[in-house]
Formats: sequence, structure tokens, C-alpha cells
Amino acid sequence: MSEGLSTALTALLGALHEGAGGEPGLTALRELAGRLADTVVEPGPAPAPAPAPAPAPAPAPAPAPAPAPAPALAPAPVDLVRAVTDPGARARLHAWAEELARTLAARPELAERVAAAMDRHAPGSGAAWHQGDHVSFRGLFLREVIGVQVNVGPGTPPTAHDALPPRTAGFAGREVELERLLGALDPSAPGEPAVLVTAVSGLGGIGKTALAVVAGHTARGRGWFPGGALFVDLRGYDEAPGTPESALESLLGALGVPQEHLPVRADDRAALYRTALAERGRTHGPVLILADNASSADQVRPLLPGDARHRVLVTSRSRLPQLDARLLRLHELTGDAAHDLLERALRIADPGDTRIADHRAGAAALAGLCGHLPLALRIAVASLAGDPELSVEELTGQLAASRERLTLLADGERSVRACFDLSYRRLPEDQARALRLLALAPTAHSATEAVAALLDDRAPSAVLAGLVRVHLVERSGRDRWRMHDLVREYGAAVAAEEQDLSAESDAARIRVLEFYSTRTQAAVGLLRAPGLSGPDGLEDRDRALAWLVTEQENLVAAMAWNDHDGCAGLVAALASRLWAYLDWRRESGALSPERTPDATAGEIDGTSEADDTTAAPSYRPGWVDGAMDNLKREIAAHRASGDCESEAWAWNRLGSLFGEALRVDEAIGAHLTAVFLFETTGNWRGAGWAWNNLGTGLYHRRRVEGSLYAHTRARDIFQQVTGDRRDEGGAWTNLGAAFGALGRVREEIEACETALVLRAGPDDSLMTAHILRNLAGLQEETGDPGAARSYWVRAADAYAGAGAPSEAACARAMARAQPGAA
Repeated sequence: MSEGLSTALTALLGALHEGAGGEPGLTALRELAGRLADTVVEPGPAPAPAPAPAPAPAPAPAPAPAPAPAPALAPAPVDLVRAVTDPGARARLHAWAEELARTLAARPELAERVAAAMDRHAPGSGAAWHQGDHVSFRGLFLREVIGVQVNVGPGTPPTAHDALPPRTAGFAGREVELERLLGALDPSAPGEPAVLVTAVSGLGGIGKTALAVVAGHTARGRGWFPGGALFVDLRGYDEAPGTPESALESLLGALGVPQEHLPVRADDRAALYRTALAERGRTHGPVLILADNASSADQVRPLLPGDARHRVLVTSRSRLPQLDARLLRLHELTGDAAHDLLERALRIADPGDTRIADHRAGAAALAGLCGHLPLALRIAVASLAGDPELSVEELTGQLAASRERLTLLADGERSVRACFDLSYRRLPEDQARALRLLALAPTAHSATEAVAALLDDRAPSAVLAGLVRVHLVERSGRDRWRMHDLVREYGAAVAAEEQDLSAESDAARIRVLEFYSTRTQAAVGLLRAPGLSGPDGLEDRDRALAWLVTEQENLVAAMAWNDHDGCAGLVAALASRLWAYLDWRRESGALSPERTPDATAGEIDGTSEADDTTAAPSYRPGWVDGAMDNLKREIAAHRASGDCESEAWAWNRLGSLFGEALRVDEAIGAHLTAVFLFETTGNWRGAGWAWNNLGTGLYHRRRVEGSLYAHTRARDIFQQVTGDRRDEGGAWTNLGAAFGALGRVREEIEACETALVLRAGPDDSLMTAHILRNLAGLQEETGDPGAARSYWVRAADAYAGAGAPSEAACARAMARAQPGAA
């Protein structure tokens, strides 16, 4: 036996005899003495015993084997040294050492006291006898024989009580969420019961871990968790997720429990973990446990402490409501927060780098292409930091031009696509299919009824709820769903890469186009004939209008599917049915002083959906009735004062409002009155406009001969009296419509061509676009698809120049739908 081992034995026996191990330690000494008293010890030389507190007297050597004396409180070291040479004694010592090790492992405070006391009972100077080496309690007596070590250390077992990862460099944009998180962790926060668990959830790459780590460091800095902070990565979305057993092993090790003392069963480990946490709480104070990257509540439950003073902070891509936790959901960053992250992260790489600060607009575009997702933003910063010559505009251009943006959002170690792969692989098949198909939706926002068409599922809410739980889809309003731009790109890429999924995708697009086309036809019909009733959701004119405004972006975007198998005819049908609404919307929008470019569907039906904006101009339905009442009072006032000309203008405006409300007969009567008053006062320009408006009303009343006469009269006034070419062009346009209604196609074409010459010009591009559209339709009727396509292309360009992107999209779709189009 080595001198070091003998010294360690002496130190341990002295520490236990002193009472450092408490009553369990004294009991262990008595048991050891009793076991050795039953052992026959061979005589032989022994090293001189080192001083030890009150050692039991060593039995005198006997010339022949004899029973050992009655057990004392503790055996002397010499007895142990002699006894280890005997196989029976060695087995008993081994068993005793195992029992002592289990006792100390279950009582960490006793283990610490024993380890500290051993220094005081080591022979020699006050220097530590272990010389910095860790000593095994289990192998302490028979290290060389048994060869098993459980590291305890000279004073305190090795622990990881400050195990939080470092703060993420350039952390930004989560001030509100950080305060909410700290409010849940604050031990002095009012309210009962205390919040034991807080779960931070969100899309992969959204910054959950970064926020949780910052919250942990902040809480520790405020002195809330003097017992320490433990960290465990549950690897919930890896191919081999972490188990509760492995997580408990990690946490118990952090608390200083030797691996050899870990129970095999998970329940036993959890019990030991709660016991160790409770003791840590009593001796040092509350502990914060950060369980990162959980995929289920089952991974987390065994890690919950029994002591309510402690707190558990969980991050997960799932919401985890089963934990009865305070739930905090993270969304993508705002524009300002994304800019701050880009700026701070780039400045960390080079404090003098001003590429983000100097190009705020470019940085905003870059953040948008990154979907305001922190992971994508940090990868973009890595690209800039790695290439000092790369400008923000160049990087933005690369991302915008790439058909596979996700492939560029990777830096060798981090990848947005790989991050999404982890979530996708864990989805059940019905949710995986739903993700792929929903990614094909025309825009990021979809109504439940459109999703039902995509998925061919009349009740898609259940499968959508599954995607919501893992934050691959989110609600954007009642019966509306939103998918993050990068998730949409990911889902579409997965669908495109699998050849056997192409038929599934084409069938989904056809179903959606059929739904949109049928629904649009019904909604436009209600605009024209408000007294009718439509299908569910389109019961009246106001609801039809609300649906068209809400879905306009989707309807227009769906026309980009023209090149997919089986979609061309449906796209053309949808475009033709959408024209009536777009024309009506342009006219009605011009009437309202309350028109806003970002009106929402919510503003029409009295609700507000902040995430559901559309580019369609609109107006408040009640405005028309109010304007009519005002004009009627104005007419009465002008009549009373004898101001016939002002009265005529008021009648003309009132007629337009009647037409807007589809009260056609009243519109005709108002315009007839305006014609009479204008001609009576000699205001020929006003008369021309009134005749033109009257012709439109007669046309809508199917009184086409009367419409032709009225528009001819308007043309003659503008041509021969006022000389206003622009107004004359408008009259020719309306004449063309009247000719068409009478089947006089050649005259209709000539009228439109004349109108095109008169109205052409940069200040009248919208009317020019309308005329080109009419000519395209006429060429289709005459059987000339080449000419029709040419007019459709010119109409699309004119609409785009006039700031009418929806009409431009319709025109492009019609151009692609022509026979022989490339």
C-alpha cells in the first residue's frame, strides 16, 4: 500500500471520527470496526501509524490466528493496512466503501464537510495532502486493488453552477420580450402561485436561445439566483433527441453528483436531482435551470424541481402548453430591430465598418430578404464581415436574384435551410403535406376556405393547428393563416425537389384557381346586382366587396400560375372575371376623399387585422349615402338661389353617386336633369360630360340605342364645340362599348383605335391601358391571337406605368393565355 493511500485513509477516518460525516459517518465507522473485528489478521510489519484523533488501539500480533478483539468506534489505519492483504477482509471493505460512497452521494453537504475535514486530519504540515489531486471515496482504501474512482475533490465536488452560455454578440430588438421574461423569473414579482416554468417558443432561427441566455445572465446579475444557473441542451429536434435520463445525468453532474452514483432508472435520477436541488436551495439559494431546445413537454417534466424557489426556463419550437407554464412566443424582428442587429453584429467584427449605417434603405431591403429572422440576419452579417469589399446592395441583389435564397443563407456552420429541416423531419405526414402545399399559396396570407381548396380538405383547421404549435404557420386573423416568407420558400423547395410531388402541387393549384374563379364571379355579380344573394360568406354586396378587397392580392398573384399544367385556362377565366371589380374599384375609389392606399378588409367590415393589409384602394360603404344627402341639400340651396349652373354640376355628381350605388334609373334621371340645365345655361363642356354619363347609365340599363345616341352627342360637343381631345377620346371609348353591344365589331374597333390616338399620353396612361385592353379583347373575338397578345402586352405595360399592378398582372395573364404564346 502506498504512503499516499495510507495518508488518505488516516485523513478520512479522522474526518469521520470528528463527526464531519454526521451520524451516518459515525455509524459507518462502527460498522467498519465490527467487520474488521470478525477478520483474522495475519501478523507482519506495518508502517508506523500516523497520529489520528482517538484511534482505537491496534490488536497485538499473535503467533497464531486468533479472533480479533471487540470492535472499537473506529479501526486504526494499521488494521486496514494489514486487513487488505486478506481476501475476506478485502471483500468486506469493498462493500463498506460502496455503502459509504452512496451515503455521501445522497448527502452532498456531508460529502463537502468530510472533504474539508480531511485536510485538517492529514499528517504533516498544513499543506493539502492530496496535492491538488481528486480522491475517490469509493476507491479510497483500495484504489490500486479495485481501480474505481469517483472524483470528489479536495474540498467541494466539481460543479457547473454557472453554466449559462455566453451572451449572443449584437443581441438586439427583444427589449419587450426580455422584460416579460424577467417579470416571470423575478422572485419578488407579485401574484400567486409563483411561475415555476417559463417556455419561450417560436420558429427555428427566431432567437429563442439568445433571448433566454440574456434573460438568465440578467437575472443572475440582479442576484435572483444565488444558487447558480444550470444549462442543458435537450437536442429536441436532432435525429437522436436527448432523453430525460441523459438530461438528468448532465444536470446531476453539474450539481456535483459523481457519475458512479447515478441511479439507472429515470425516476430515481429525477428524485436524486430534486433532492440535490433542494439541498442547493437550502445552502445557497434558488437555482435557474435553462432547458434549451425541447421538442416536447415529456422531455422537460423530469427536470422540474420540487422546490418552488427555483425557476425553469425552456426554449422550444413548440408552444408546450402542457407544462402549465408562462408562455412567451417570439415573432420575427421589426424593421428597426433587424437594422439594429445588423449594425451591432457588423460593428463587433469591425468597429469602423459603416456599411449598414451608411445604407439604411439597403439594409432594410436586406433585412426583408432575410425575413427579419435573426439567424438569417446573422448569416448575412457573416457574409459582409467575411468580405469587406462586398456592399450591402450587392448582397441584397444576390439574395433577390437567387431562385434558391435559402442556399445563400448559410455560412458553413449555420444554415437557415438546415434549421428548417430539423422541424420538417419531425412532422407527421399529414402536416408535412400541408406545409408543402400551403407554401404554394399565392401569398403568405391565406383564408381557411382557400387552404381547404389547396389541401383538398373541407376541415383543414386540425392539421393547421399542428403546424401552428410548431410555429411553421401562424394565425393572422380570424380564419386566416400566415406563413413566414422563408418557410414558404422552404416548403416550395421541398415540393419542387421531389419529382413525385409535382402532380400533387399542380392539382392543388388547379383546385385553388377553380375556387378563386368561382368565388370572384359570384362576388362581382353581387356588386352589379346588390339585391341578389350569394354563397356562404358572400350573402350581400358589402360582404362580396370585403372578400374581393381582402383576396385581391391572392387573386392577382394566382395569375402567375399560368405556365403550370392545367392552369392556363383557369387563369384566363379568373383574370376576365376580375376586370369588372378592378374597373369598378378604380371609379369608386376616385369618388371618396377617405380613400387610403392601404385599406384593409377589416376597415370594411368593422374589424381590424394588422397583418392583413392589401394594396387595394377602397372606401367606407356609408360614405356614398352621406354624400348623396349632402348633394341633395346642395341642389335645394342652388335651386332656391337660382344658380342653375351650380345646380347642374350637383345633379351630375349625384347621378354618378347613384350609378356607384347601382341605382341606375335614378342615375339616368339625375344626368338627364344635368343635361337640360347645362344646355339651358350654355355650359357645353358640362353638357358633354352629362351626355357621356347619361350614355353610360343607359348602357347599364341595356338601352343601347339610347346609349349610342348620348355618346354620339357627347362626342360631337367635344369635337365641334369645346375642342377638348381628351374628352372626345372618352366619348369614343364609350361609343365603342355601345357599338360592341349592338354587334358592330368593326365600328367598335375603329372607335377604340380613335380613342387610343386621342387619349395617348403620359398623363392619361390609365385610360390608355383600358383602351388597349378593349382592343385586345376585340382581337380575340375576331380570331387574331397574335394581335390580341400584342395589345395585352401593351396594356400590361400601360397599367404598370399607371400604378395599377393588379390590372397589369391580369393583362399579363391574358397575354400568356393566348394560343401560340411562348
